[in-house]
Amino acid sequence: MAAGSAMILASPIGSFANLRPTEAWTVGQIMDLFIQAVPGGLIPNTVDTLHAGDRDLKVTGIVTTMFATIEVIRKAVDLQANFIIAHEPTYYTHTGKADWLEDLEIYKYKSELLKKHNIAIWRNHDHIHRHFPDGVKSGVITRLGWEKYFDPSNNQVVVIPEIPLQELIGHIKQRLGIGTLRYMGDLKQPCRKILFNPGFNTGSIVIPVIERERPDVVLGGEFHEWEAPEYVRDMMLSGKKIAMVIMGHADSEEPGSEFMVRWLNENVKGVKVMNVPAKNPLSFR
Repeated sequence: MAAGSAMILASPIGSFANLRPTEAWTVGQIMDLFIQAVPGGLIPNTVDTLHAGDRDLKVTGIVTTMFATIEVIRKAVDLQANFIIAHEPTYYTHTGKADWLEDLEIYKYKSELLKKHNIAIWRNHDHIHRHFPDGVKSGVITRLGWEKYFDPSNNQVVVIPEIPLQELIGHIKQRLGIGTLRYMGDLKQPCRKILFNPGFNTGSIVIPVIERERPDVVLGGEFHEWEAPEYVRDMMLSGKKIAMVIMGHADSEEPGSEFMVRWLNENVKGVKVMNVPAKNPLSFR
């Protein structure tokens, strides 16, 4: 089976203690250990599958990242790490199923690179979001320095000390290392209540939350531009005081990979763990 077609779920798991090996960790043991730590355990029909490698591979080192790009794979090889835990898909589809891509040159190149170096990739998307606190949001909050304003049980809203929109944008860029982001709104507008949604947001999900919470700012990673951004624009044109800041998908969720490093260091003893950011693939002029 081609690397991108391997849709291998975690096996049934027992007690947390039983997942700790006496010798080398395997890919499957680390997957199971994290899933065991998530409320409710294994999520049915999850997209969190192995995109390369197998469960029995003994782990020499772990790289966490947003996307398992070719550059990230090469860095993992240099670091002598054979297990990549990525938040997003390896092969350009949400589910990780890539049958329609398998004849393409770039798919074959990436697949063969992974096979050559015997590297396993596990996508950890659904489970890290269901972790309490949400691992991605927790990682972003830590990078932003907003821990004392963040309630993990109501993680869609963050209330910070009042700050003008322009200063808020500068803070986000500086703390998350984002060179350029997009926004709409009055740069002098006071901002206190933030609707906090890194990553991708559909209009059907985020618009009802805007209606309910009435935030000063909608802070997200990525939107369909014809949905929530147009809704916010019409709110502004109708006289409502609201703004929107769009960070980009990769930039907005990469700190979740840093959360994963911390979790692994605490729970997977004896394995070298490194974060290799995938970075935003887009440049701006």
